[in-house]
Amino acid sequence: MSPGHPNPRHAFGASRRPATTSIGFGRLGRPVNFALILLIASLAGCAHPAYEVKVDAITKPAKATAQSYKLKSKDPRLGEESLRYREAAEFVKTALSGKGLYEAASEEKADMIVELDYGMDAPRSKVEPVSVPVYAQMGGGVRYESVPVADVRGNVSYRTVAVYDPPRNELVGYDNTPRQVTIYEKYLKITARENKAASEGRPPAELWSIHASAEDESKDLRKYLPIMASATVEYIGQDSTNPKSVKVRADGPAVDFIRKGMSGGSTPAPAAGNPN
Repeated sequence: MSPGHPNPRHAFGASRRPATTSIGFGRLGRPVNFALILLIASLAGCAHPAYEVKVDAITKPAKATAQSYKLKSKDPRLGEESLRYREAAEFVKTALSGKGLYEAASEEKADMIVELDYGMDAPRSKVEPVSVPVYAQMGGGVRYESVPVADVRGNVSYRTVAVYDPPRNELVGYDNTPRQVTIYEKYLKITARENKAASEGRPPAELWSIHASAEDESKDLRKYLPIMASATVEYIGQDSTNPKSVKVRADGPAVDFIRKGMSGGSTPAPAAGNPN
């Protein structure tokens, strides 16, 4: 029991009939619908998170017959035989198939060369608002109750006693607090070039390219590769005019299409999300 508070069983006087009176103390001047807050929080927790992917695509007029390709690594350090590269390559091939493109049997028979580059930039720090729960003490106070008291002869009388109810800590909202976080930018670059030999030290002409990126506190590049690949499908061979922000659900049909790979059949690729 907290010091300074009345004893819950301390007698104040006698009475012949029961009576109950409540006196509440609150720390806020307005009522709070705590049930509504819990309902909103539970609904938000059930929703699947959506990841924001930035997509920037450019294209040049290409031959209508440019449908076949040969995939290569743009960065020799990635190593085309590594498991990570082979997995990323499968994601990209599936994305390309969503636009009706297919891999040629050999480089000589390919209409274009598609270069693949992926990775994660050096971390950087930034300040962003973070939602912090705000609690307040609600209720509590002193209430008076009449309790029956029997004497040695069995006579019953009622005595008024004070009962102290401690306040409750309840969630009343959220407050945005600035916090410094470390951000990691994951990227996936797909570039298509003419299948021609380099001329005078210059690479073959570029047909189209896509740069997809996602940035947050996660360093899990492998997790983001199918997410970014799914966001590129709608922009393969297209011009986005300016960078687009695409919302992608990790459990959505577009990412599921990419993860299933070429063995998933020829079902058309679903859209990754709504660009902003």
